[in-house]
Amino acid sequence: MSSGLFEKVQREATYLGAGARILWRMRRFTSGGFTAADLIEQWARKTPDAEAIRFEGRSTSYGELDAAGDRFAAWAQSAGVERGDVVALLMENRPEYMACWLGLAKIGAIGALINTNLRGAPLAHCLGVSEARHLVLGDELRDAYLGVREQLETEPRVWLASDPATEPRGALEPGWEDLDAALEAQRGAPDPAARARVSQKDKLFYIYTSGTTGNPKAANISHYRFLYVSAAFCGMAGATAQDRMYVVLPLYHSAGGMCAIGLTFAAGGTVVLRRRFSASKFWEDCRSEGVTLFQYIGELCRYLLNVPPEMGENEHRIRLCLGNGLRPDIWEEFQERFAIPKILEFYGATEGNVALFNADGRVGAIGRMSPLMRRVMKIKLVRFDVDREVPVRGDDGFCIECGPGETGEAIGRIPSDPNAPLGQFEGYTDEKATAKKVLRDVAEPGDAWFRTGDLMRMDEDGYFYFVDRIGDTFRWKGENVSTNEVAEVLGRQPGVKEANVYGVTVPGADGRAGMASLVVDPDFDLKGLHDAVHRELATYARPLFIRLQREMQITGTFKHRKVDLVKEGFDPEAVPDLLYFDDPEERAYVTLDAAMNERIRSGQVRI
Repeated sequence: MSSGLFEKVQREATYLGAGARILWRMRRFTSGGFTAADLIEQWARKTPDAEAIRFEGRSTSYGELDAAGDRFAAWAQSAGVERGDVVALLMENRPEYMACWLGLAKIGAIGALINTNLRGAPLAHCLGVSEARHLVLGDELRDAYLGVREQLETEPRVWLASDPATEPRGALEPGWEDLDAALEAQRGAPDPAARARVSQKDKLFYIYTSGTTGNPKAANISHYRFLYVSAAFCGMAGATAQDRMYVVLPLYHSAGGMCAIGLTFAAGGTVVLRRRFSASKFWEDCRSEGVTLFQYIGELCRYLLNVPPEMGENEHRIRLCLGNGLRPDIWEEFQERFAIPKILEFYGATEGNVALFNADGRVGAIGRMSPLMRRVMKIKLVRFDVDREVPVRGDDGFCIECGPGETGEAIGRIPSDPNAPLGQFEGYTDEKATAKKVLRDVAEPGDAWFRTGDLMRMDEDGYFYFVDRIGDTFRWKGENVSTNEVAEVLGRQPGVKEANVYGVTVPGADGRAGMASLVVDPDFDLKGLHDAVHRELATYARPLFIRLQREMQITGTFKHRKVDLVKEGFDPEAVPDLLYFDDPEERAYVTLDAAMNERIRSGQVRI
């Protein structure tokens, strides 16, 4: 057998095996009315003493996690929460976070998982669109909530939960409830009748995604989708009860809060949870906690590489890491330096039906569709007009599928049968936002496809490679940033007449950093703008660079032009206008001259 033929056979065998594991897990967990609550309850019955969560020296068994879920469920029922009601959850990573959504799942209530980085108007928006009548608020985030309290049309009933790391807890605000005391008063399981009414089709979470424009959108995540994702990732990773998954990503996000923990709970393994990511503590935690798996986003890997080499960074039990956004330029260096046996890159969106995985470690590929999986998962790349931002259609009116090496938008077929097991798009709480993500009449009259908004290309072997994001969204620090959202915040500041926001490339960093071109009045206050963006925007959404223009360039349809601004970037030699940089040392926007530009590009200034 020739080497080329052997590699092909080996590749197909790898993907066939991974596909079989995935399908077996999916059938097991998505049949017979199984729910997300059942996932924990089965291990509480079978292995009650097995460690479910390890956090800051605390160990929580599956039996204890299930009992904590029962207390949250009983508390919710005592507070009048019923099936289909929404409870917002604003809390940093800790075991109580998972116990809370588990308790809500037991009675069919919905947890609105609020991004803990949000401040100001975006935070108020997320709380408002959730229509939650109750808010579980971690004491560590009370100031964030108090900052938007007056912006809410209807204030939820606030239940304050203490933070073990900052005890004693702060005093209750007028009208707030003591969640700790309310939970302590609960005994036994929730009402069995309520538990019996919960189905796979019930909504489990709202997970917020910025999408391509405007404020974050609340994506519907059903019990079925959570189980589907958990089973798929468990199968991909070949996870077992002996695995210990290191989770440093936020639990409000689908990567950390659904993929990583779902994978682990599907296998009956242990979640080694950290409050937040720390590059300096990462490998020490992995060694001391016996970590075998971890989930990454691309920036996390770059942060780890930027830390000076240390003793023991490649002495661990890790057998596999999985995630998305690992750039080809650091892939092999990351794997070699830290002695990672296998990297499993994947592609998927919180709300989408397009899923790809790179089972054999092809450097740079975000996934591959084997011939077998193409029959199961209906995924296409269709030609896309970047200038007009619409798919290209042929003379027959249908979309044109891309050939090997051709760039196009990735789309996934939505089955016409709502009970079909694969390919469903559950949409958002906003019906108009849902409709915008559906592309119709793609291959035949009346068909419907989910639009990822991502441009990709596929090679002759079926490997997919990410090219770019369509529209005004750019990715920074592992998060999608909506330029409209940032521009709205900037436009509200005194002295700002117009704001045009875009992403620019920074040498040595993944994604694109935020930059804003502004037209301002003579009384414009740069310090006031700095204070506002740090007060109202999440860390990843704050513009690092400011450009002051006399007038804004617009298109014939009165849209701000970005192409030339993006090309010029923040180079003072190429830009005729005043430039400023958000200097982390000065904690202010400082003049961006040639010397500062060189410091940024050489990596002397950490961003």
